[in-house]
Amino acid sequence: QVQLVESGGGLVQAGGSLRLSCAASGRTFNSNSMAWFRQVPGKEREFVGLIWSSGSTYYAGPVKGRFTISRDNVKNTMYLQMDSLKPEDTALYYCATGDMVRVGTIANEYQYWGQGTHVTVSS
Repeated sequence: QVQLVESGGGLVQAGGSLRLSCAASGRTFNSNSMAWFRQVPGKEREFVGLIWSSGSTYYAGPVKGRFTISRDNVKNTMYLQMDSLKPEDTALYYCATGDMVRVGTIANEYQYWGQGTHVTVSS
């Protein structure tokens, strides 16, 4: 059974940092792209960033320069390092992966999702 489990969320003051983890089990995803999305109540799920199987990364404009995605293929785990956090980064953060990802920024491309981890940034 494929499972993605996020961890590392919490409450942090503006300007602080958090590191989220996404541990995959059930199969390896070394050849897959993996991504982070976030969602606040009443809004659509928003693309945050992704890491391709090659290790290349791509970020959404609002987080570029502040967030860094990495992956450890041995541990089958992806990370999201979030620095210089802002109150508008407050959301439920999800990791996702899929076998047929092409564009990468579209949620519907991803077939496997975690349950999410809450990030709250206080002002």
